[in-house]
Amino acid sequence: MHLLSRFGPKAASALLLFAPQAISQSVPSPNLDLKSLGEVTVAGDFDAISVYTSAGQQQGYNNNGTQSVLSQLPNGAFDALSSTDASIEAMCPLVVNDTLMGIVVGGNFTSIGGVAARSLALLNATTLEVRAIGGVQGTVSALYCDQDNSMFYVGGAFDAGNSTNAIGWAAGNWSSLPFAGFDGPVSSITKAPNGHIVFGGSFTGLGNVTSSSLKDPETQVINLSTANISAQGNTTTGNNIVCPSNNSDAASDFILADATPGRWRADFGFGFEPTRLRLWQTSQAGRGTKTWRFTAHPLNGILNLTTTDPATGDLIACQSTCPLAEYNATQPYQDFFFVNLVGMNSFSIDISDWYGDGAGLAGIELFQNDIFSYAIESFNEPTCQADGLGSTATATGPWYTTPSLQSVADYLTVVVGPEDVNTASIVFQPNVQQSGNYSIIVYTPGCLQDSSCSARAVVNVTGSLTQDGKQSFGTTLFQTNNFDKYDIVFQGHVDATTTSFRPSVTLRPSGLQQAQLVVASRVKFGFTGSTTGGLNGLFDYDPNNTTIDYATADFSESAINNAGTMLKPNANVLAMAAKDDTLYAAGRFSDDVFENIMAFSNNNASSLPGGGLNSAVSDVYSLGDFLYVGGNFSNVARNNMNGLSNVAAYQYSKDAWVALGAGLNGPVEAVEPLQLNLSQSGPETVIAFSGPFNQIRSSGSTPATRAAGLAIWVPSRSAWLAHLDVPKEALAGQLFAATFLPNNTWLGAGTIASLGLAVSGAAGLRSESGQVVLSQLPVDITSSDTPPSTRKRAVQAVQDVNGVTTGLYYTENDQNVTIMGGHFAATATSGATIENLMFLNFSNNNQVTGPPPGLDTNSTILTMALSGNILFAGGNVSGQVGDANVAGLVLYDMSTAAFRAIQPASLRGPNVVVNAIAPQSGTSAVYVGGAFSGTSQDLSCPVVCSYDTMSNQWSPVGTGLEGTVSSLFWRTNRELLAAGNLTVQGNQTSLATYNTRSQTWDVLAVGGIPGPVTAFCPATADANTMWVAGTATNGSTFLVEIDGTDVRPVPDVLSTGTTIRGLQIMPLTRKHRSTPYLDNDYVLLVSGQLNITGFGNAAAALFNGTHMEPLILASTSDGSPGSISQVFASNTDVLRGSALGTIFLIILIGIILNRIQRRRAGYKTVPSVPYTDKHSNIHRVPPEALLGGLSGKQPGAPTV
Repeated sequence: MHLLSRFGPKAASALLLFAPQAISQSVPSPNLDLKSLGEVTVAGDFDAISVYTSAGQQQGYNNNGTQSVLSQLPNGAFDALSSTDASIEAMCPLVVNDTLMGIVVGGNFTSIGGVAARSLALLNATTLEVRAIGGVQGTVSALYCDQDNSMFYVGGAFDAGNSTNAIGWAAGNWSSLPFAGFDGPVSSITKAPNGHIVFGGSFTGLGNVTSSSLKDPETQVINLSTANISAQGNTTTGNNIVCPSNNSDAASDFILADATPGRWRADFGFGFEPTRLRLWQTSQAGRGTKTWRFTAHPLNGILNLTTTDPATGDLIACQSTCPLAEYNATQPYQDFFFVNLVGMNSFSIDISDWYGDGAGLAGIELFQNDIFSYAIESFNEPTCQADGLGSTATATGPWYTTPSLQSVADYLTVVVGPEDVNTASIVFQPNVQQSGNYSIIVYTPGCLQDSSCSARAVVNVTGSLTQDGKQSFGTTLFQTNNFDKYDIVFQGHVDATTTSFRPSVTLRPSGLQQAQLVVASRVKFGFTGSTTGGLNGLFDYDPNNTTIDYATADFSESAINNAGTMLKPNANVLAMAAKDDTLYAAGRFSDDVFENIMAFSNNNASSLPGGGLNSAVSDVYSLGDFLYVGGNFSNVARNNMNGLSNVAAYQYSKDAWVALGAGLNGPVEAVEPLQLNLSQSGPETVIAFSGPFNQIRSSGSTPATRAAGLAIWVPSRSAWLAHLDVPKEALAGQLFAATFLPNNTWLGAGTIASLGLAVSGAAGLRSESGQVVLSQLPVDITSSDTPPSTRKRAVQAVQDVNGVTTGLYYTENDQNVTIMGGHFAATATSGATIENLMFLNFSNNNQVTGPPPGLDTNSTILTMALSGNILFAGGNVSGQVGDANVAGLVLYDMSTAAFRAIQPASLRGPNVVVNAIAPQSGTSAVYVGGAFSGTSQDLSCPVVCSYDTMSNQWSPVGTGLEGTVSSLFWRTNRELLAAGNLTVQGNQTSLATYNTRSQTWDVLAVGGIPGPVTAFCPATADANTMWVAGTATNGSTFLVEIDGTDVRPVPDVLSTGTTIRGLQIMPLTRKHRSTPYLDNDYVLLVSGQLNITGFGNAAAALFNGTHMEPLILASTSDGSPGSISQVFASNTDVLRGSALGTIFLIILIGIILNRIQRRRAGYKTVPSVPYTDKHSNIHRVPPEALLGGLSGKQPGAPTV
C-alpha cells in the first residue's frame, strides 16, 4: 500500500530477467462464422463486456474480503497468480545476487494460494509456489526489498522474534534490527538517497529502549477453576487446590496415598503460554511433595524451569526432578519460572518423591505475561483470586460455544440479520494492573475449520482505554480468514484497571450483509512498556553503522529524526517516496511549517507549496515529473487552490501543486501504478487511486462520473481515464499494492479486475484473425433513471430487466439502421436523451435518434419485428401516442421517422405484456403473443392476437388458448408455433400450434419438457428440430433439444442461478465432432445470466453438443454479473433464433426477393426521409413469389 522497491528498465540489464508464469492458458478459438452473419450486435444489461480468451478469466471481481497477487495478460485482463483470504498491503521483489528469488507479499491474511501463511509469504512467480515466512503475529503494512544488501525490511503492527513492528530478513532467516523495532506501528519503509533506511509510522521510540522504573507486568492468573481436573494416586479431590490462599485449610489439600507417587492434571478449553508456576506446599504434618516435574500437553514435553532455593538463595535449574521446599508458614509457596515459552492447553504435575508419609499440595497457580480477556467467561481469571478486578467479558445476544478444532481456544459464535446488529456484542474487559503502553490484539478463529467462510463478513471493533476518554479507537476487521489470525488494533497508552474504570474492547457485527456469522475468541493486551522517546513518526536508520548504541544515541543528528520531533505529538507518517536527492514523507502530522507532507534533502527539511495539504495524506507515488498524492484533504494548508479534493500532484520541476481535474468525492487510501493499453504504441503507466469514494467530481463542462472506489489518472493525457473518448477497458475493484519486477513487468495486489470493453447495453461482434472481437458502437447508452414497469408474467422469464433487450437491422432502400429496444437511456446526436427505443443510422454518419415523445419512460421494449416499413415494438409498453392510448404494443413508421398515425387498440388484461411478434409471410397480418386477455375494443383475444396493417384491426386467433406466450415462430406459412406457459382446451403444455386454415390450437405432443419455456430457437426451417429453455417446476434451469417427438435434455452444464434469455444456432468455420445434439457445422449460442458448471458466471456460452464453453463475460458498473438478452445479425437467414420472439426466416428472404423484383420492374430509389422506402409493396407479393427462391432442401440447416 505504501512505497515499494521499484526497478526501472535500466536495472533489468544487470539482473536475471524473468516474467511471471501466468496460470491462465489461451482457450481455443470458438470458430464462429461471424462474417456470414453480416453485422452482429450483442445486446443486454452490462457496462463492460469481454470475449472469453483465457482459462483464468472470470466475470466480475471479488468483493468478499479476499485479494490476489495479479499479473496482466496480453489482452489487458488481470490474472490471479495467487489469492489470499484477507488483505494484501505491501509487496516487493526479493533479489539476491542478481537473481529474483520471488515476490514478498505482506498483509493481514492467514493463507495465500491455499497455503497457511500468516501475514507474510514469499511467492515464486515462475512456479507459483508459496513459502510461508512464519513468526509474525499481527499485520504487515510495509515492505522494502533492499537489492543492494540482498534482504528485505518488514514494517507493520506485529510481534516477531524479539522485535516489535519492524524486523529484517536476510539469508533465509529473520535478522533482528539492532534497535528491536518501535513502540508503535510502522506504515512505510523506503531507502533515502544517502542509502539509509527510513521508517515512517506512528511511534515515539525504539523497541529495545524502555524505562526501568516500570514493574513486572507478569500478573495475569490462568484460570484453573474451570479446567477439567483429574488425578492419580490421590486420596482427596484435586479440585480443592485451584484457588489457594495463606489461610488454606489443610483438610482441603490435595493428598496422595502414603508412600505413593501421583499425578495432578488440568485440561482446558483454551491455549496459553505460561511464564511462572506457583506451588503451595501442603501444611499437613509429616507430609509434603519433595520432587516433581511439569509436563505440557498435547506435546507431552517435560519443561525446563528455574527457581530460587529458599534456604540458600541460589538459582536452581531443574527438569524431571524439580525440588519443592518443605512447608514454611512464612513462605507457604515457591515460584518456578519456565525457561522457554511453550504453548499448551493441558498440563500435569507428576510427583515422584515426598516428605514424611506421603506427598501433597495445598495449591497450584499458573501465570502468564500477557493479559487476556476471553469471550467465554469461564476462561477468564478466577473470581476466587481477587479483588473483583480480574479479566472478564460480557456477551449480549444469542451467542453459542464452538469447539476450538484447530484454534487455540473454544470460541463464541452468533448469527445475526440486519435487524439484530445492535442486539449482539461482546465487551472484553482485561485486568490491566498498571498503566503503560500496550499492543491490543484481537484473535479471530479461522473459518475453514467450522465451514463458515461464506457466512462471515466484517465486524466493528471499538475500544475505550483511558479514564479521561482521550485514548480510544474504532476499526473494522474481516473475519473471512481461512486460518486463525491476529489483528493489532491499537498500540499506545492504556490506563490501569480500577474500581471506577475498566479498559474495554467491544466487538459487534457490522450489518453489511443480510445474515452474518460472527465469531469472538479473545483479546490480548501485550505490555510494551514506556519508551524513552526521542522520535515522532520518523526514524533514519544507517545499516552500515554497527557501532551505535541506540540506548544513548542522539537522534537529533539526523534531519529526518529531528523533523519528526519538531512535529506535534502523535505524528503518523503513512507514505514516503524518493526523487533524485530528495525524500518526501506524507501522512497525518503538522507543526508551524509542515502540514501532512514534507521534503528532505541535504540533511534539511522543507515544506511544499502552501505549507502542504490541509488534512491527512494516505499514500504517494512518484512517476516522471510528478508526485501523486491521495488522502482526505481538500486544499493546500495555507492560501487556496481549487480542485485538490482528496487527490493532487506535486510537480517537481515547477515546485507547484497541480489539480487532477476537480478530484474525487471521497478519501483515497492507496495510490499505485498500473499499466494500460490506450494506444497503438503499447502499454503506458497510469496512476490508480483506490478508496471509499464513488465519483470523479465534475470539472468545467465535464459532468461527474461514477467511480466505485477506483479512479485512474492518465498522465500522458492529463485526464481521468473515464473522461477519455477512446476504446478502453472497464476496471473494477481496488488496487492496494503494486511493484515492478527487474524486467519492468508489473505485478499488483488487490481486487482490481478488467471487466472488458467499457460499453453499456450493446456492442459489435466480429471475427478478426480467427478470433472473436468486440467493438464499441458509436452510441452512448446508460441506465435509465426511471425504474421499469413492475408488471409480471406467468412465464418465469426475463422481462424485468434493464439495458437493451432486443434489436434488429433495417436495411430497406440501402439504409443501414440498427434498431434497439429495452429499458435504457441513450444520448441522441442532438444531445437529447432517448428512452427505451433507439435508432443508430450507419448510413447517415452514425446518427442516433429516438422516437417522438409518447411512450412512458418506465416502458420496456421486449420484442420487435418489421412488417415492411412498420416497426412493431412490444413489451411492457404504455403511453399516449397522438390521441391513442397504447398498452403492450406500439407501431413506428420507419419511412417517416414517426409513430404510425393509426395505432392498434391497446391490449387489456391484469398485467399486459407482449413477448413475441411474428408477421405472417405474404399477408398483412402480424401475430402478437404475450400475456393479455383482449383489446380495449372489448375484443376477446387472449394470449395471441392478430393485427392487420391494412385494415388496422385486431382479430382473435382461435379459441381455447390461455396462459402466457414467450415466443412465436412460423413453421410453415399456415402453422404457427407458440412457446411459453400455456393451456390448450384446459391441457397444460409448453408448446402449442395454430393452424390458420382450421383456426384451431393444438397441443404439440412433446413430453418431457420440465416447465414453462422462456427461450426458444428453431434448429431447422420448419422447427421440427428445436431448442427450448426455461425454469423447471423445481426451480432449476433446463435446456432441451426437441427432434420431432424425441426430447433430449442437456444435463449438468448449467448450475443454480442461471437465467437463459436467448437461444440461437450459430454457424462455424470449422466443424466439431459429431454429437447427438447438433450438426457438426453449428453450435448453440446460449445467452442470459449463466452459471456454467465448473466455470462460473458468463453472459453467453456455446454448446457444441458435449460441452458448454463460455463465450462472452459481462458485468455491470458495480462489478456484479451482467447479462445478454440477444445477439442479432443483419443476415438472419444464417443466424436462426431470437431471445424474445423469433422472426420467421422467410420474411427477410421475401423482403430481399421483393426488392429484386421491384428493381427488375423499373422501381427507383425514393430519397430517404430519413429511412424510407415509403411505398413498399411487400404486402402485395404473393406467397409463391416469396417461396420461389427457396432451395427446397428438406428440414435441416437452410442454405442461402
